[in-house]
Amino acid sequence: MNLFAEMRALVLECVDQMVTAGQLPADLNMTNVTVEPPRDAAHGDMATNAAMVLAKPAGKKPRDIAEALAQLLAADARIASAEVAGPGFLNLRIAPTAWRAVLLSVLDKGTDFGRADIGAGQKVNVEYVSANPTGPLHVGHTRGAVFGDALASLLDYAGFDVTREYYINDGGAQVDVLARSVYLRYLEAHGQEVAFPDGTYPGDYLIPVGQQLKDLKGDSYVGQPEEAWLQDIRTFATDAMMDLIRADLKSLGVEMDVFYSEKSLYGTGRIEAAIEDLKSKGLIYDGVLEPPKGKKPEDWEPREQTLFKSTEHGDDVDRPVMKSDGSWTYFAPDIAYHYDKVSRGYDALIDVFGADHGGYVKRMKAAVSALSDGKVPLDIKLTQLVKLFKNGEPFKMSKRAGTFVTLRDVVDQVGPDVARFVMLTRKNDAMLDFDFDKVMEQSRENPVFYVQYAHARVASVMRKAEAAGIAVDMDTLKAADLSLLNHEAELGLIAKLSEWPRLVETAARSNEPHRVAFYLYELSGVFHGLWNRGNDVPELRFVQDDPKVTQAKIALARACSVVIAAGLGILGVTPAQEMR
Repeated sequence: MNLFAEMRALVLECVDQMVTAGQLPADLNMTNVTVEPPRDAAHGDMATNAAMVLAKPAGKKPRDIAEALAQLLAADARIASAEVAGPGFLNLRIAPTAWRAVLLSVLDKGTDFGRADIGAGQKVNVEYVSANPTGPLHVGHTRGAVFGDALASLLDYAGFDVTREYYINDGGAQVDVLARSVYLRYLEAHGQEVAFPDGTYPGDYLIPVGQQLKDLKGDSYVGQPEEAWLQDIRTFATDAMMDLIRADLKSLGVEMDVFYSEKSLYGTGRIEAAIEDLKSKGLIYDGVLEPPKGKKPEDWEPREQTLFKSTEHGDDVDRPVMKSDGSWTYFAPDIAYHYDKVSRGYDALIDVFGADHGGYVKRMKAAVSALSDGKVPLDIKLTQLVKLFKNGEPFKMSKRAGTFVTLRDVVDQVGPDVARFVMLTRKNDAMLDFDFDKVMEQSRENPVFYVQYAHARVASVMRKAEAAGIAVDMDTLKAADLSLLNHEAELGLIAKLSEWPRLVETAARSNEPHRVAFYLYELSGVFHGLWNRGNDVPELRFVQDDPKVTQAKIALARACSVVIAAGLGILGVTPAQEMR
């Protein structure tokens, strides 16, 4: 039950009545008519901009439209009052019976309350993490992993058919460097002293990989030239790193549907096919790019390359896809990979990149636009950096990975639930401070604790009621006399619950899962406020002497925990039954 959608439908129905009565012209565009929470709660429960939107095309004053619309709206049993404000804004107060219907819907649908169908089964590919397979995931990858996973869950909850995908960057020179680094650890496992040249991977995480290679191959690679072992160790090392990465992701509660290898694009004709598709559209040509803007590099020289005419699809400059020596640029396999995605029949693509890939956005969007003839949208979300703090100071944990803080370090310190929630307490393109002390605090300033505490409080009060011999099973709560909930604080909590379906749709349309975390914090604040008011106002306490009153109040609390559980489920966080 989406009460905001119902109220919008009611507004449009009343507008139709005004059209029929000759008060408004026909064929008005209703697209921008909204019903949403007012900026100031004192003004009402909901507000609509209908009169303001329709005034100009109707050739009427917005206040005149609003006053006529208010009379029609007030006739509906769900509306307690409809009041015109300012030049033509319309504020609505919802009748208590309508709020109670929302509460009953939450209890009836459980965590499916708020589940939407705006996706209508459209196929969406969400690609995220996609780290180079050269080591364990670091804290920056953690944010991208959580964001992408929560976004995928949000879209699934909103009715999309979602594929979670990881692009394995195993086609570049960095994997050769990995193989050479593993070879050094392999020699070390044979008792040799080794030195790691600049540019190799010296992290301790490769020690067991070198030992595993020794166990598998014995001394067959010792003393052999690079060409004798490079390709074999390349494959072995990549597989080992992907096993490590999969384990890291699993520790965070992230599981992918597809792992797609960049290497599979080479020697299979897939890159050639993608470039040929662009060529057939007149978007590939041989040319010379202008020198980089600003100070020209000393080694820059004009040279003819094969270029993609990406400027025809919104990019700033055309992009090379083949170098003058005939080898592919880094961009070419990325084009081929997205060509494959388009060919798989997705209706929309989402890529989650780190902030350092901001310069890649326009060219990638241009490629997908060209490959799909503008039919498949690509949304690229950039996740900003994470700064770690402890005791108020920038914090660096173990260097066992070589030079960076790992995802596993973070999960081991605070647990996956805290790590996931905190990573979503800021919008993805904003810097995030991760303070190891604050995220473990039991206070309102710690959003993880605050939300989990609300859910745990509900579980606690239900146990208390059961101990008093009061039935609080779901069937009993559904049958409770909800008319006993009539205090403005109780109705205010129901009003906040009613926002959940609308929030889901808004967050899904904008690909912004952080909105879920924000909403849960706000909902928890309203719940805790009601709970705390019970300290001074006994009739607001959830457990009363009258079992029927208790059941009605616990029905409200239970509905709150249901919505919190649904939201935490989207974020990949397990709801707490008690706080320790």
